[in-house]
Amino acid sequence: MPNPSPSIEAFIDALPKVELHVHLVGSASVPTVLELARRHPDGPVPVAEDALRDFYEFRDFPHFAKVYDAVSSLVRTPEDVGTLVLGVARDLAVQNVRYVELTVTPYTHRRAGMPMPAITEALDIAAREARERFGVRVAYIFDIPGEFGADAARGTLDHALGHPPEELVGFGLGGIEQMRPPHRDAFRDAFAAARAAGLRSLPHAGEMTGPETIWEALDGLGAERIGHGTSCLDDPRLVARLREARVPLEVCPTSNVRTGQVAALASHPLPRMLDEGLFVTLNSDDPPMFDTTLTGEYRAAAEVFGLGRDALASLARNAVIASSMDRAARDAVIADIDALV
Repeated sequence: MPNPSPSIEAFIDALPKVELHVHLVGSASVPTVLELARRHPDGPVPVAEDALRDFYEFRDFPHFAKVYDAVSSLVRTPEDVGTLVLGVARDLAVQNVRYVELTVTPYTHRRAGMPMPAITEALDIAAREARERFGVRVAYIFDIPGEFGADAARGTLDHALGHPPEELVGFGLGGIEQMRPPHRDAFRDAFAAARAAGLRSLPHAGEMTGPETIWEALDGLGAERIGHGTSCLDDPRLVARLREARVPLEVCPTSNVRTGQVAALASHPLPRMLDEGLFVTLNSDDPPMFDTTLTGEYRAAAEVFGLGRDALASLARNAVIASSMDRAARDAVIADIDALV
């Protein structure tokens, strides 16, 4: 990870932050994954640290997805779910992250044999404990693994409406974009029902496919925020739509490099997205798997893209504004950002 100047580095460390795009399984630190792997030694994940780090060297996005699924297969009990939530809260607290919207894919945990009420109870207990122990408020986004199609859409919706965690704020769509079924009605229907129940529409789109996926997220799924969205730059009309509507984009630079969507950080489209006046937030996606942190993403923005204090603070404010925090909580974090600047 690049090394900004000491003054900028200290500023980034002190900057109050909000994380909007990080996955429960992908947030698991190496020690946490090793704990799970040793807890379930029959699983496909190495139990030695050096072997696990080699396991995290990704050839491309499909290979990353395969590794991610292997780690996800270790999440078999409510205790495992709680271990993951508390692990990410602990890791974020030391980065001065005040609030996180943690993406959970409950469909995969149910396929592993956990019933809905047990998953929800584990998420509720862990969110309360994260706030008490680490001072981090945890909210949840329930995410459809898109490649599983209509069954996953219905199953995720049933869980979100029938057994929602107390801190459930959003409904998402992830997985390998190219493997989403061409028949979109199941996703559209699920998102319509989720929005009607008061959940925000927060799908991934435009990470590994073109602008058409972002258009579908906006017009078919009613997206309020877009996960990644980097391919929007290929369509000037879409850029204008996103800019005029102030649709937040959850940009994850290191993730895009590590999964082969971008050749190198220096060629990442983030600077151009900012130049286009798009509403950008910085995020870490699956930080231990990509050898990054949210703080590391801010440091890279300073070192690689040349962003100064005001620009970094603006990105931090954007994340607060785009979050699902209540107005008083948002105002408090923004006031702390302004005081630091």
